[in-house]
Amino acid sequence: MSRASGPELLVLRDPAGAAADRIISAAEAGGHIALAGGSTPRAAYEAVAGSGADLTSATFWFGDERCVAPDHDDSNFRMARAALFDRLDYEPAVRRMRGELGPDEGARAYERELGEGLPDGRFDLVLLGLGPDGHCASLFPHAPALDERDRPVTGVHQAGMEPLVARITLTLPAIGAAREVVFLAAGEGKADAVARAFGSPPDPSTPASLVAPTDGALVVLLDAAAAALYPGAGDASR
Repeated sequence: MSRASGPELLVLRDPAGAAADRIISAAEAGGHIALAGGSTPRAAYEAVAGSGADLTSATFWFGDERCVAPDHDDSNFRMARAALFDRLDYEPAVRRMRGELGPDEGARAYERELGEGLPDGRFDLVLLGLGPDGHCASLFPHAPALDERDRPVTGVHQAGMEPLVARITLTLPAIGAAREVVFLAAGEGKADAVARAFGSPPDPSTPASLVAPTDGALVVLLDAAAAALYPGAGDASR
């Protein structure tokens, strides 16, 4: 899977705030939104929670999850709940990945959730982080999950970085079907991965480089440190 054209890269003073704006826009339109784990997305979720936006018509999904209980410190759901859902005075529609079921049964269960709750099989927005090794969701370099083309969700038995627990992840086709895919990366520790994933040409051994929306937008939100090795990134600083 390869990109027909390059992504839109934006270098911003507050990339998490820009991601929050996109989440709010999709949510207020009643969209289906797949959330990411990680520290940078946490700031975006906190901004959404503090915005006062009406999220009642949106449905929140997850791009990946660790195979732990939902109240475990490593749970992406737990992070999103603390940063976003618990800060609201109402309960939004949330479809979490059931990591406690393990990678295989958890993936099958989420496939059923998607079949029941995602009307046309397309997310309106998929938010992705970017690991220093270039992974996104739980799609790690050279992992079998990168080759999955028939299923929207798959189990990952061996993680490529800590925490070294099994995972559940959306697959490249499920991500690529979204109407908008947004990468969010900040800090100098992500600079090399940004250059490899979104350079010209991208490094195909970097999983993030394989995200290729078939009929949607691909946007990369960066701070200056994350964009330091990518001189072609557009500057829309604010």
